Amino acid sequence: MKNIPWDSYQIFLAVARAGSLSAAADRIGLSSATVGRRMLDLERQMECALFVRSQSGYSLTGGGQALLDHLAGMEAAGREMEVWNAGLCGAVRVRICAGSWCARFLARHLGELVRPGDRHGIDLGISEERASLAHRSADIGIRAFEPEESNLAAVRLPEVAYAVYAARDMPPGQVDRWIAVTEEAAISRYLRYPHERWPNNLIATVSRAEGLRHSILSGAGVGALPCFVGDDDPELRRVGEEIAELRHRSWLVMNNEDRHRPEIRTVVDRMRALFRRHAALFEGRADRQSSLPNAESVST
Repeated sequence: MKNIPWDSYQIFLAVARAGSLSAAADRIGLSSATVGRRMLDLERQMECALFVRSQSGYSLTGGGQALLDHLAGMEAAGREMEVWNAGLCGAVRVRICAGSWCARFLARHLGELVRPGDRHGIDLGISEERASLAHRSADIGIRAFEPEESNLAAVRLPEVAYAVYAARDMPPGQVDRWIAVTEEAAISRYLRYPHERWPNNLIATVSRAEGLRHSILSGAGVGALPCFVGDDDPELRRVGEEIAELRHRSWLVMNNEDRHRPEIRTVVDRMRALFRRHAALFEGRADRQSSLPNAESVST
């Protein structure tokens, strides 16, 4: 058998994990035609059929599954070698991708995720888009739904509740004035809520989710926020009850092949414990900053 370049194996891994040429091509930045040709070349070089091709996609033959298992073992060994070779505290980075508010929460508890003596560090990335681990751009993501991708593992987190918040000293009569993110930035359900329910009451918009808090604190109007943000802020108070229609589940997600890496397993375990310890806050059951007496109510 001829020497086969490693990038051919990498393309094989992408097809095997994605189950189709188009999905694999999106992951690795090649055209579907190129990916298909490279897989035909690989099969000829190995003198073995690796895929069963059908209209529904690419599935592995016995030989293809054996190659996948072998390459997955090589990947794991390579990562272990990187850890061993790094040798220094913090040289191995665990990359976490989270939305603005979860990233803010994790940053406030960073000392619980990376401790003295750990062999890993933390890279905390902020993105309002759905956490995607397809290109290994992150090791751990936080999602509002259980992943459907077969190559991802998931850990259930507490549910997330939402409510309307105002500045503690907001003048009376401002409760019907709403502040929201721009429609272009409203990619989450709670961010779209004011546009869908109160379009004629919007007095201001901001371009980013984290700008909501600062704008609400001005006292000019109210806004919708996760309860783990609003209830934990002494400068904010709830107006009315939880917005029940916005409550959703949340999940930690990671690649199946990576979840047993010691540093990722450690960070996942610590994140799970951290979220569970603050479950009441996330689920809206720990309203430490309760509404003022005779507070206005908002119909939701």
